[in-house]
Amino acid sequence: MHVRAVAASTSALLGSLLLFPTSPAGAAESGTPQPRVIAHRGASAYAPENTLAAVDKAAELGIDWVENDVQRTRDGKLVVLHDATLARTTNVEELFPGREPWRVADFTSAEIARLDAGSWFGAAYAGARVPTLKQYLRRVEAHHQKLLLEIKSPRLYPGIERQTLKVLANEGWLDRSHVRKRLIVQSFDAGTVRTVHELKPAVKTGLLGTPALADLPGYAAFTDQINPSHGSLSTAYVAAVHTFEGPHGRPLEVSTWTVNDADTARRVAGYGVDGIITDRPDVVRDAVGG
Repeated sequence: MHVRAVAASTSALLGSLLLFPTSPAGAAESGTPQPRVIAHRGASAYAPENTLAAVDKAAELGIDWVENDVQRTRDGKLVVLHDATLARTTNVEELFPGREPWRVADFTSAEIARLDAGSWFGAAYAGARVPTLKQYLRRVEAHHQKLLLEIKSPRLYPGIERQTLKVLANEGWLDRSHVRKRLIVQSFDAGTVRTVHELKPAVKTGLLGTPALADLPGYAAFTDQINPSHGSLSTAYVAAVHTFEGPHGRPLEVSTWTVNDADTARRVAGYGVDGIITDRPDVVRDAVGG
C-alpha cells in the first residue's frame, strides 16, 4: 500500500519520534530544505482574497505559489471564491436584496460579474471583481506563478472535478511542465481528491485535514500531500506522513495552513513541513527563508 519499507509500522515509528523528538532549531541546523511559501487566496492580507489583485500582490512580493478556491455558478461557470455564499466578500446584498442566503450556486456568472469584490477590503480595491477560473489561471500564468487549487464544497457541485480539469486543460495547465512543477489540486473531500487522481493521474493532489495515521495507507493511493491546520501538527506527525509514498512514487508531502506570523512559521518549518500556506507570504518567507 505505498508504504516505504524502512517503516516496520506506523505506530512504532510514531512512538520513537515521540520519545526522541526533533526540535525546530535542530531541524533548521541540520540543513532541512526550506518549505515552499504559498500565498493563501493570493496575498490576502494585503489585497481582497481570491481576486486578481491578490495574485498581483503575491507576484509583487516575489511569491511563486498562490492558492485559490473554486465554486460553480447557477449557469455552470467556475468562479474563484472561498465561501459558498457571496455575502461576506461582495456587495451582493445591496445589488440583489431579497435573494438570501446569496449562494454562489443561485447566481449566474453574469450576475456575479457585476458584484464589487474589493470594497469590503478597502477603498483602494473598489470595483474588483470575482474572477472566473479562466481569468484567474491567465493572471497566474502571466506572472509565471504556480497554483494550489482547492475545489470547495464539491458535494454542492456534482461533476466539478471533471469540469475543473477541463478548464485547466483548455488553458494549457495540464501539459507536462505545469503538471510536473506548477499545479496541485486539493480538497477537504477525499472522494474529490480520488476522482481528480482517477481522471488525470498525472496531476499532483492534496488532501486537506489531519487524517489519522492508520488511514494514510488508503489515502496514499491517490494523494500526494496531506495538508493540515498548523495547530494540529507535530514533528512526529509530519515525519510519519513522510514515511508513506504517494501515487507518483515519492514521499507524501505536508503543506500546512494558515500561518501568518514569524514564530509559528519557524515552528512548523522545524517540524519539517514541505509548504506553508499564509495570508502574509512575505512575513513567512522572511522567517523561514523559503
